[in-house]
Amino acid sequence: RKRQRYVEKDGKCNVQHGNVRETYRYLTDIFTTLVDLKWRFSLLVFILAYAVTWLFFGLIWWFIAYCRGDLDHLEDHAWTPCVNNLNGFVSAFLFSIETETTIGYGHRVITDKCPEGIVLLLLQAILGSMVNAFMVGCMFVKISQPNKRAETLVFSSHAVVSLRDDRLCLMFRVGDLRDSHIVEASIRAKLIKSKQTQEGEFIPLDQTDLSVGFETGDDRLFLVSPLIISHEIDERSPFWDVSRHQLEKDDFEIVVILEGMVEATGMTCQARSS
Repeated sequence: RKRQRYVEKDGKCNVQHGNVRETYRYLTDIFTTLVDLKWRFSLLVFILAYAVTWLFFGLIWWFIAYCRGDLDHLEDHAWTPCVNNLNGFVSAFLFSIETETTIGYGHRVITDKCPEGIVLLLLQAILGSMVNAFMVGCMFVKISQPNKRAETLVFSSHAVVSLRDDRLCLMFRVGDLRDSHIVEASIRAKLIKSKQTQEGEFIPLDQTDLSVGFETGDDRLFLVSPLIISHEIDERSPFWDVSRHQLEKDDFEIVVILEGMVEATGMTCQARSS
């Protein structure tokens, strides 16, 4: 029968968080929340952030012109409006876009007879800079994430148990497809299976470290060519008292985690497989 994996072969974790009541915690770290969104939602937030601010300040510019009576004196050349050539909401919206994006076509311009407009201009300039910094920062971090780099780190489809130097070892292979290398690469392995304690407590997903050379430094990899990673099955191994028949029947999973820095960017990259 096909077993449900804890981690897929491509590294995707089959864990879904349900019944999360304190969802406000996602908003306390809004930057990470936006970066973690899927691309279609990130682009939607990006567009809405600018569109809403333009529309909001456009409404305020129109409201100022309406309250001052500028819209009633469009043909009065002796009247000094707050914003020259602002004759309705559409022109107010366009002026808001021109102000926040610093386009400055020159047709619509604020006058010095409108102190409330000067204050609003300062507020929109400051808020517009903050929106630019925040949204461009989110997009830059999202684009530069090293998630795709992990796709060129490949693991063997199967792990084997065999003798190596007269020792029984669990072995698998890992390789890098790119010419640029992973700096300070290290690897670790976790055995995930259910466990019942002596007190009768049932732990459905107990994690146990599998030694892949931590004591000897073999877990630090120079990954310029495919390497065989081995776990020696000795007295300290969780597989020491497991027979071949039990190995085929037991419900467990081995998750392999390869970490390192991307040579081109210096960002930390993690590749997982099962």
